[in-house]
Amino acid sequence: MNDIGEDAAADRPLAGYTVAVTAARRKEELGALLDRRGARVVHAPAIRIVPLADDSELLAATRRVLAAPVDLAVATTAVGFRGWLEAADEWGLPLVAHLSRARVLARGPKARGAVRSAGLVDAWSPGSESSGEVLEHLLSGTEGPLEGRRIAVQLHGDPLPELVSGLRDAGAEVLPVPVYRWLPPEDVAPLHRLVGTIVAGEVDAVTFTSAPAAASLLQVAEDLDRREALVAAFGGRVLAVAVGTVTGGPLEAAGIAYVHPERARLGPLAREVVAGLSGRDPVLRIGAHTLQVRGHAAVVDGRLVELAPGPLAVLRELARQPGRLVAGPDLITAVPGGDAPGLETAVSRLQAALGAPLVETVGERGYRLTT
Repeated sequence: MNDIGEDAAADRPLAGYTVAVTAARRKEELGALLDRRGARVVHAPAIRIVPLADDSELLAATRRVLAAPVDLAVATTAVGFRGWLEAADEWGLPLVAHLSRARVLARGPKARGAVRSAGLVDAWSPGSESSGEVLEHLLSGTEGPLEGRRIAVQLHGDPLPELVSGLRDAGAEVLPVPVYRWLPPEDVAPLHRLVGTIVAGEVDAVTFTSAPAAASLLQVAEDLDRREALVAAFGGRVLAVAVGTVTGGPLEAAGIAYVHPERARLGPLAREVVAGLSGRDPVLRIGAHTLQVRGHAAVVDGRLVELAPGPLAVLRELARQPGRLVAGPDLITAVPGGDAPGLETAVSRLQAALGAPLVETVGERGYRLTT
């Protein structure tokens, strides 16, 4: 049991919590943001990215775009749009010149910046960074009738079925451009372990930065015959945090509630993790002391103390009913081994670790948080 310091809990709001990162791209950046806030970070990439210049599907899609004039083009992500242009340049294909004769729509400010940096003119951009709003705009007739028009749609790992099918239903010739493809990770062991830790409740939050990553985790759970248990865990103490509503789509479809920041960026995502976790575990007033049970630790008077699973399980049960007596038999099932000696050992270690008289033994009747 590790005493981490007087000010750790205040300065590092995620200290004591374990947060999983499923991202393949920019995983180090997100991990660092969470680590600086005190989280114990677990990396389990749910997908891997096929390099752009090596992707035969992208090359074939680009040639289809260049086969005839394009009326409209939709840039959905900055990194994807830039990557597409860079790959075309490596192949010696005149993509920028071809798109300069089209009206280019950008889904959000970052995509707009990528369009402008390429020397192209962005004709329109939604305020919400939503593909749904892009579709609404195009169907409204603002850009003219869609019947028979060629529209290139830069995809971003998600096939965007609603946008693509909505444009096709309106009579447009849609040219999807998969600028990068998501595939299962080459090493699936970390993802298998993550499914197990989620089901066991040993992770407090799981972050998602792409819809394919969320879908991949669900598929792996299905392959392991643990999908139902995974969904149930997310319905309990495990918090699902997506970078945006598009990313959260597979979670929502699976019946998993999730939270997301207003702006789809890594910084706001990390802050959303802080808000979601720190807001759910109340700070209790126990006599002259304060106590918060969080993740794998307790915060006593602002001091973070890591706890072993047995003592932590006992403390969590007692904290559910502050001041009320909890009978020994009701606590036994919470500790490893599930017997009276194991409970007594867990309580003894808990009392010693907390460093304050917070847990009271009431004869042979049971235990309670001191009132």
